[in-house]
Amino acid sequence: MEKVHVRTPHVIVLPYPSQGHINPLLQFAKRLASKGIKATLATTHYTVKSIQAANVAVEPISDGFDDGGFAQAQNEDTYLKSFKENGSKSLSQLIQKYQTSVSPITCIIYDSFFPWALDVAKQHGILGASFFTNSATVCAIFSHIHDGTLTLPVNVRNESLWLPGLPPFNSCDLPGFIKAPESYPAYLAMKLSQFSNIANADFVFDNSFEKLEGQEARSVAEAWAAKLIGPMVPSAYMEDSRIEGDKGYGASLWKPLSNQCTSWLKTKPNKSVIYISFGSMVSLTSKQMEEMAYALMSSNSYFLWVVRETERKKLPTQFIETTENKGLIVTWCNQLEMLAHPAIGCFVTHCGWNSTLEGLSLGVPMVAIPQFSDQMTDAKFIEEIWGVGVRAKEDEFGIASREEVLFCLREVMEGERSGDMRSNARKWREMAKEAINEGGSSDKCIDEFVKELIAATSGEEEEQGHHVI
Repeated sequence: MEKVHVRTPHVIVLPYPSQGHINPLLQFAKRLASKGIKATLATTHYTVKSIQAANVAVEPISDGFDDGGFAQAQNEDTYLKSFKENGSKSLSQLIQKYQTSVSPITCIIYDSFFPWALDVAKQHGILGASFFTNSATVCAIFSHIHDGTLTLPVNVRNESLWLPGLPPFNSCDLPGFIKAPESYPAYLAMKLSQFSNIANADFVFDNSFEKLEGQEARSVAEAWAAKLIGPMVPSAYMEDSRIEGDKGYGASLWKPLSNQCTSWLKTKPNKSVIYISFGSMVSLTSKQMEEMAYALMSSNSYFLWVVRETERKKLPTQFIETTENKGLIVTWCNQLEMLAHPAIGCFVTHCGWNSTLEGLSLGVPMVAIPQFSDQMTDAKFIEEIWGVGVRAKEDEFGIASREEVLFCLREVMEGERSGDMRSNARKWREMAKEAINEGGSSDKCIDEFVKELIAATSGEEEEQGHHVI
């Protein structure tokens, strides 16, 4: 029998074009490429130049706002409608571009914010895989809402909310817009649309891992049959050498100042520095910035605070000058590099899922100050379920006071529970590494996916009359 080369499976990976969504999907693309799959990241014209990753190709598609992205649209609803219309067309064109090549597309792995991408996949007769970037717990909550077992608005006052397979939730533990659906209608609609055609997806993935949220994922497995393939953190930080030189995600919409940060950290004792970052999208109120600043001034610790240029005007007058001997304020930095540094003793975070996973994966205790969306639920788990930090309590105006923030900082850095938190943080770091390293639960799920892609590709070749070896 004549031997014919078996075609390599080829996936298109389509993230929502924000840093917190690009990072895990790009990391997944790199992970697949390391296992012999050809991976192409499709992202908007506005973000395409910000992405460089070895062994992953990058192709532009259109969101309808090629010169300015979301900022040009200025409205979530307008942006999403435009992306669906223009993205569907340009994604289809990208698939067609490769269909006559030696590497036609086998599967689209799409951000769950874009359920329309599954329709495009089916139109072209290829596989579709939905990738959820929230925790399995948050996905489970929204699955219950989509299926009608939990109705909006969700009002939790005197009693806790109980859902099968999940811990009890108080009002402060739930995403704000499910308690007040009118507050962010476009965002809520987008969250619920993730489940609109999920039953038709060939695969569903979530950036979590079995020991972290296996029970929560299984609680809604009939409606949301997700494979847990996380944490999607660059492999160098997971002590996994299978992706060569994998020391960063490969995408940065901002210019990091890592050299300045690491040079400063080198001069500080182990576990003496508080690292503060509220991510790429959260904008604290001036009052919350002020309370944070005064708490840091009163603490006994050094601090490294990431404050975007647009936020610096909210800092108290003379704060930078007053604290120059104990603090460093930068506009952006490589967060993984900071969390991995031995000088860091605490991570003050908004509890976005990527930041939460990074804190867990690097074994750093956390002070949770959630602001929006799923962050409230992640904060509950940080304190109550995983035992790796404390959550700052808010006053009636939604502000964590300077006294409250200072109490939390001291509790994590030097308090009676700090030893337990550090021990738990180390435990979760080991479990995260175990999951994603060779033979771990997440690694096995990824290998199963790779096998199915290979089988699908081989099946296509046999249908076309090729001999497969």
